[in-house]
Amino acid sequence: MDIIISAFNAVLHLDKHLGALIVHFGSWSYVVLFLIIFAETGLVVTPFLPGDSLLFVVGTFTARGSFDLLGMFILLTGAAIIGDTLNYAVGKYFGHRIIQRGGGRFFKKEHVDETHRFFEKHGGKTIILARFVPIIRTFAPFVAGIGEMNYLKFITYNITGALLWVSIFLFSGYFFGNIPVVKNNFTIVILGVMLVSALPIIFSFINVHQEKKIQQK
Repeated sequence: MDIIISAFNAVLHLDKHLGALIVHFGSWSYVVLFLIIFAETGLVVTPFLPGDSLLFVVGTFTARGSFDLLGMFILLTGAAIIGDTLNYAVGKYFGHRIIQRGGGRFFKKEHVDETHRFFEKHGGKTIILARFVPIIRTFAPFVAGIGEMNYLKFITYNITGALLWVSIFLFSGYFFGNIPVVKNNFTIVILGVMLVSALPIIFSFINVHQEKKIQQK
């Protein structure tokens, strides 16, 4: 719980944390950002890491000249693609054993179950749609691996989803993040980004709850 609270606080103040990161690490900031996006998409034990909000904030700093736009776009898109690919492989070769053993402290079986329901509703394109849904984004490739989705189909959805996800949030931050009204209300904007990102989960939860009510009648 402490980790989740710390992560939430860090997300709310990403502008300050990213500024400090740039000051302390300089060009190595590219590597750190690559690793964060890679871990958020590629490791089922780190779904709490920032994704959408981080991309948006990176976009704002890129507009200020802190990063190269094309270089950052290629780097973060690559991190998202590689992360999903690793996650798929882990699900395919180790997924069943991880679930049977309970997954340890950070692995939540209910996240897998929720992702299964997402797959049932949206099919293979879940890999694309999941890019825009926190937690589901982390578990979708893992579940695809468990279900042994055709790899060619998976990698096509993987690349398409990564391009769309990074483009939308990185370029939104680049073009709108430094507008005075956004810059002066940055915490509210980040909360808005997080809320919009969470809407699919909220709607999915409501639908599941309603379906259970109908079945109980």
